Amino acid sequence: MCGRFSLHSPAEILATLFELDWQSLDLEPRYNIAPCQDVLAVRDEDVGRAWCRLKWGLIPAWAKDDKGAARLINARSETAREKPSFRKAIQSRRCLVPANGFYEWKSQGKAKQPFFIHPEQGLWAFAGIWEEWCGPEGNRVESCSILTTAASPKMSPLHDRMPVVIAPFHFDLWLAREPLDEPVYQGLCRPVPDAGFNYYPVSSQVNSVRNEGPHLIEPWSEQQGQLFDV
Repeated sequence: MCGRFSLHSPAEILATLFELDWQSLDLEPRYNIAPCQDVLAVRDEDVGRAWCRLKWGLIPAWAKDDKGAARLINARSETAREKPSFRKAIQSRRCLVPANGFYEWKSQGKAKQPFFIHPEQGLWAFAGIWEEWCGPEGNRVESCSILTTAASPKMSPLHDRMPVVIAPFHFDLWLAREPLDEPVYQGLCRPVPDAGFNYYPVSSQVNSVRNEGPHLIEPWSEQQGQLFDV
């Protein structure tokens, strides 16, 4: 599951990772990106690799309205190629969603403690798929889902799922506008190795989508003077 994430790296860093022009990138740091908001993504267009903005929560092209977008923020990589909502997009409309990390919640007694999961170095490119939907009044919406896979052993105490992360040397392969062979697809959708990420508890302020700012990713133990056993 991936229901909230953060993207706060400078535009220059993002441009270097994706080999794109940073001067055309209008980007503000965001620490609490939520479903149905616009997210930054990278996809292949006629001119080559390009930035784009997509609504997080996929709206299938055949949908009568956009009311179900919030339920399709994630797509299980194991079944996405068979699901009517995802199967066409995953064949030729794949994208990358940059992130500095994502949030997950773990039950601690009667409450749920949020955690921030982040790469040990650099930032991540989540595997995404996108779709174009035209509404009854001619309004056009481009939206996306983030693929998930089974959690790694390190991640499993928090949740049984985690986002699929695409390594830079596989960017072109993922973004290609053609179907992927099954063995290649399965190889790309493996969980992040345990050595490649870490996590720590953060403030419950992230629970509200109205809250924003770098304090959301600060370790909760430093703010409260108490540690959770993770």
